[in-house]
Amino acid sequence: MIFWRAIAAAMLLVTGPALLAGEIPPDARRSGYSFMGPDTRAMQDDDTSNPGMLFVLDGETLWGKKMGDAGKACADCHGDARSSMKGVAARYPAFDNALVRPVTLDQRINLCRANHQQAPPLPYESRDLLALSAFVGHQSRGIPIAAGDDPRLKPFVDEGRDLFMQREGQLNLACTNCHDDNFDKRLAGAPITQAQPTGYPLYRLEWQTLGSIERRLRSCISGVRARAFDYGSPELVALELYLMSRARGLPMETPAVRP
Repeated sequence: MIFWRAIAAAMLLVTGPALLAGEIPPDARRSGYSFMGPDTRAMQDDDTSNPGMLFVLDGETLWGKKMGDAGKACADCHGDARSSMKGVAARYPAFDNALVRPVTLDQRINLCRANHQQAPPLPYESRDLLALSAFVGHQSRGIPIAAGDDPRLKPFVDEGRDLFMQREGQLNLACTNCHDDNFDKRLAGAPITQAQPTGYPLYRLEWQTLGSIERRLRSCISGVRARAFDYGSPELVALELYLMSRARGLPMETPAVRP
């Protein structure tokens, strides 16, 4: 009880009685990289020091490994990922014609496994799924995010925005209260960023491993003492889509490093 009172008090200091600022204008949007200290930036910038690159290397191996009853590798269909996957991650979540809804990059990987490799899906947050996602995402590093352009995605983007603005949990906080209204401040010593998802899957020093944006969203939801959505749920997909669409134009950084 004392612990959660302290958290509630800290969040009250963050939100305060001031007027809320609302959504950040497009020309003022910044990657989380700009909020990091010099040591964390240096770790991300140097591929030999960036621990997320170990997952990228694992993903490269998996890309060429034959899987499932079909005995096919990703490379058998897509060839050299350095060319075929360039810019792909910057467009996800993307609309799937068969499912008539958006799917994340992780979900696309598992759909390819099921439809083309006849292999079972990789569990969310499993090393293999994170490695493949990081490898594909890495091919788009430096390319501007372009997610959400498809007109068919508009109702899903709107749903994600509503979720981002919705207060929830025992702390009665919305994502926007921290990331739109109080970025550049600090909470428990950590910088509050704008929640621009430019580098996922990313290596978080707190986790000591790579993790997806869904893991981060679930952690934030639990932090306000609300029930977190399941991995792969329509709500998390909509939130990811909204966040990627509002980060449009910012360059991809996968795999980023954060505290």
